[in-house]
Amino acid sequence: MEKAAIFAAGLNSSINPPTMSDTRILAFSSSRTGNSAYLETAAPVIGEFLGLSNLNIAFIPFASVDNQYDEYGAMVKKGLQQLPYNIEVAYGENARDLIEKSEVIMIGGGNTFKLLHHLYRYQLLDVIREKVKAGTPYIGWSAGSNIAGATIGTTNDMPIIEPKSFKAFRFFPFQINPHYLNQKLEGHNGETRDQRLTEFAIINPGVPIVCLPEGTALQMKNGIVRFTGSVPGFVITSGNSRDVAKHEILPEADLSYLL
Repeated sequence: MEKAAIFAAGLNSSINPPTMSDTRILAFSSSRTGNSAYLETAAPVIGEFLGLSNLNIAFIPFASVDNQYDEYGAMVKKGLQQLPYNIEVAYGENARDLIEKSEVIMIGGGNTFKLLHHLYRYQLLDVIREKVKAGTPYIGWSAGSNIAGATIGTTNDMPIIEPKSFKAFRFFPFQINPHYLNQKLEGHNGETRDQRLTEFAIINPGVPIVCLPEGTALQMKNGIVRFTGSVPGFVITSGNSRDVAKHEILPEADLSYLL
């Protein structure tokens, strides 16, 4: 069996996605927009998404390559200091217990391969998936948004470590590409982002890719998925004919048809 066929088969594995009506997801392209401070533009969106009650949040920092988890957690706490949440950092040793008692799960950016590797290593993928399926809100940005999709096959990151599988949470049955920017630099002969995503679409026909430019996010509530932000995004799809199409999506667009 060819590698492409094996990967495509993985997208259609027996892992069932969460019940969509119960799932609450907020997936940002990135932690900041433009030259804003860390989580500055995300904080009011998070506050509106969660409400202003005191909530216990489990922050998972495994995407950090330097393993400075305390420093990473401190950055997140500072960025969200105006919100009334208690944020605790999950380490390998305490992660399962912290996640199980948490009221919100939050996963930050960094390297997607390392993040997924550690989620498998500490056997947290199913724990988190079941929590979210039961209605626990999930918030992620960058790598934390990558893993909200079917697989990490459309991440921008280098494969610096090999996870057990590319299969991710499957909160969404499609792929996500955060930090989306399709730019062709003069004199540069490498592939553009669209060319790379088109490669995925050709090898995996029928699997949509939602492209999130900086300053945009996906929100799922009550079984409805909306694209939010101040700039348009895109959906890349391919059919059995392997003709790849790219469609613009505007802010507040309903993407529930992709579920």
